Amino acid sequence: MTEAQIKLKRTEAVLVELIPQALGAMNDKRLHELNVIEVKCSRGKSDAKVYIDPSDFTEQEKRDYLKQLRKARPIIETHCLKDQGWYRCPKFTFEFDEHLKKTQTIEELFKKISKDKGEE
Repeated sequence: MTEAQIKLKRTEAVLVELIPQALGAMNDKRLHELNVIEVKCSRGKSDAKVYIDPSDFTEQEKRDYLKQLRKARPIIETHCLKDQGWYRCPKFTFEFDEHLKKTQTIEELFKKISKDKGEE
């Protein structure tokens, strides 16, 4: 791992801690229940994708949360800037992480296939 990659991973780790703190400091109680799973920064740290645990939210709830997060983005970025003393903060893009759900579905399919083969 190069030095640049290490710095990028360190920044991502810091953001995984800071973003929930910023959400917790907001007046909107609905944002307090969101869990940040992962943050992926671009190579130049100008942009960052923030992956949120989808839990059991409906599609409408997800859209509402994303709308609230887009509105709160400047406040979250300012919190990160002030906390770390950075000159510039990545521009956040929020997404619900559906990868976990897909993985669970695939695992269930594999179990079903192995169960079906065991019966034959």
